Amino acid sequence: MSDLADYRPNVGVVLFHPDGRVWLGRRANTEGPHNWQFPQGGIDAGEDFEAAARRELAEETGATSATRLGRTEGWITYDYPPELSGPKRGRGFRGQKQVWFAFRFDGQEAEFDLAAHDEPEFDAWRWGYLAEAPELIVPFKRAAYEAVAKAFAPFAATKSAAA
Repeated sequence: MSDLADYRPNVGVVLFHPDGRVWLGRRANTEGPHNWQFPQGGIDAGEDFEAAARRELAEETGATSATRLGRTEGWITYDYPPELSGPKRGRGFRGQKQVWFAFRFDGQEAEFDLAAHDEPEFDAWRWGYLAEAPELIVPFKRAAYEAVAKAFAPFAATKSAAA
């Protein structure tokens, strides 16, 4: 593995419905089928990780009513594929290193506002199951989502339990 300095610091959020399902957002202007993901984003210089996670959650979903359930230890990394272009790749990052937070949503669904931020990350959202998330994300992030799903499985509902 390369030096972690090659990776952009990032936080991710798995927002759990009180029944154990998770919030999934469909990336705006992104073709399917692998265009569903959790809120995530960069950490500002000197910013506390949990504060960054709450900021990203509010910016990308509009949601602020959330109670912390847990977080991952250490960094979870993924590499950008060679064909990926864009500002992060242009700044010389190999990929992203992430700390993930699990929050329980305590508000009303009317709180969700995908246009809460200037440039919406998502154009649709739904409640789904944590175990399905690795299959919905772009393949280069799949191993990271598998690690997150394993870490937060104790908070999650399963399809069989919901049936």
